Amino acid sequence: MITPYEIEQQCQKWWRNILISHIETTDFFPKEISRIGKITPRNLMKKLPEYQKSLTLLRDNDKTIRKWGYSLIETEQYFEKIGIQKVPEKIVIETLDDYLKLTKKKTEYQRFLKNYNLIINEIPSLKAWVLLHPQKLIEYDNDIWTDILKVCKYFIANPKPNLYIRELPINVHTKFITRHRGIISELLNHLLPPESINQKFTANDFEKRFYLKYPELTVRFRILDKQIAQTYFSGIDDLCVSISQFEELELPLRRVFVVENKMNIFTFPIIRDSIVIFGSGYSIENLKNIKWLNNVDLFYWGDLDTDGFQILSQFRSYFPQTKSLLMDKETFNIFFENDKGKPSKVTGKLNLTNDEKQLYELLKMKNWRLEQEKIPLTYLKNRLNYILS
Repeated sequence: MITPYEIEQQCQKWWRNILISHIETTDFFPKEISRIGKITPRNLMKKLPEYQKSLTLLRDNDKTIRKWGYSLIETEQYFEKIGIQKVPEKIVIETLDDYLKLTKKKTEYQRFLKNYNLIINEIPSLKAWVLLHPQKLIEYDNDIWTDILKVCKYFIANPKPNLYIRELPINVHTKFITRHRGIISELLNHLLPPESINQKFTANDFEKRFYLKYPELTVRFRILDKQIAQTYFSGIDDLCVSISQFEELELPLRRVFVVENKMNIFTFPIIRDSIVIFGSGYSIENLKNIKWLNNVDLFYWGDLDTDGFQILSQFRSYFPQTKSLLMDKETFNIFFENDKGKPSKVTGKLNLTNDEKQLYELLKMKNWRLEQEKIPLTYLKNRLNYILS
């Protein structure tokens, strides 16, 4: 036979539909509990003490005793050996108040009502969203919902703001939008027209999705030609600029070198018509849309390990003209000091030359590594003189 605890558990499953019934102004109660358990003569004779104990528990928690909760409806039934017995026919939750007290959800329901009234009064078009997500109204206090709606109303009036979040003229805390970007993004997805949402980005890229400004990734590079540095940057040769600014560079360059060790930017030899870029490992992906790199000779110098060759392959997939620098068997044999790398999990085909593939396979098999900072600057200069002569 069903227990008071199991009755409460069944009631908990109605919660979402009860909230929806308020939104749709439909009656949900009275509501009958299902699966209360059937009493058969055979079972009754075998487990009479257990049955009587369960029935007493149900009766003691009935609405007539507790003044709220479920109503136990019983009927008389004749049993051959024990005569007439009262047995449960059905269990009913008669009112919303009974339900809220039974499930201890009165506070949550009051919060739902307060937030629902606020949302519908401020932005009536959110009713369809609320019907799909009624329980989300309870996740935030009323004052938070007030500020969330301020943000939504601003974007409705000003789609594609092209401002930083801190610049938005909305009377909310500076970090409020960032902290609540998940729920705000959901609401804006519902409220804004498709042309005001950049579908390429998710809520995790809130600024990009809703056409806000955002702090861009940067590129660190050094100009190796003093004349270019003087002409275009007042002699400054060590620069760090945003990706978008780097895309717009117009310099008389013939060569671009990409290195993985930051110190190599500072010590890289002076070379005419050239710059050197800090690749920053697999973040080299950030350079893939720099169109003017297609028009220069590209050289990539990474560590002689599996990662170094995987990054070389990655960069070459963006710019097929890329040549490796000091990533050859001769250099490795001269300077290798039996350093260990890390096992590679790459199983696909890499975009490498035959010589590069052979060295890569050796490094992968032996788990070897030669870091580029262990290659002397004089050796680099001699190789560059040979390459550029």
